Amino acid sequence: MKTISKRLAKEKLKIEDRLYTPEEAIKLLKNVASAKFIESAEAHINLNINPKYADQQLRANLVLPKGSGKTVRLAVIAQPEQQTDEIKEKVELLGDTELINDIEKNIINFDMLIVTPEMMPSLAKLGKILGPRGLMPSPKAGTVTTDLNKSIEEFKSGKIEYRADKTGIVHVLFGKTSFSENDLNANLKALYQSIEKNKPSGAKGRYIKSFTICSTMSPAITIDYSLWK
Repeated sequence: MKTISKRLAKEKLKIEDRLYTPEEAIKLLKNVASAKFIESAEAHINLNINPKYADQQLRANLVLPKGSGKTVRLAVIAQPEQQTDEIKEKVELLGDTELINDIEKNIINFDMLIVTPEMMPSLAKLGKILGPRGLMPSPKAGTVTTDLNKSIEEFKSGKIEYRADKTGIVHVLFGKTSFSENDLNANLKALYQSIEKNKPSGAKGRYIKSFTICSTMSPAITIDYSLWK
């Protein structure tokens, strides 16, 4: 049987078995985040979808109004004439064939990959490597683009990509516990609105089954998301 630390057990006692308003939940989240480092604020949304069907898959992106608080390592694959000094200064990795070869060797030193449409055919062979890691670029996610500068600036300033896993749950980092309550609330509400906006066409009945938040090292807090409607 898995045991939990005394710290976690103590924090669990602060959380009641009920639905919290978003404001209550965020206040409590900051209160129970007692690790010795600045924790990430995470949302876990359980959806009534079956991603094995194409019309029930969810993959989208949004710009968090208050930023994510996370430093994103960006890699860009573009044709040589598009690899300008301006873009090189903004990203961690920039290249074409050589970078593709590195990925094929499982050398992945980035958190997100942005490519131009012309380079997508060259990435087809990397699907089995990038796909399971959630790194395969797609137009819907905003990681296949003709405007590299705009996409880079958006992702650096707080744009995030999210997707439902095979069980229909979306896991998203929406800030840091050092953020103010107002900033965390703004980011969380924007996330909820984005998930509602991008509801898959095949989703039937009650779309969101549960909406919980937690910090990196804290217990989950369940939110009454209906208060955002």
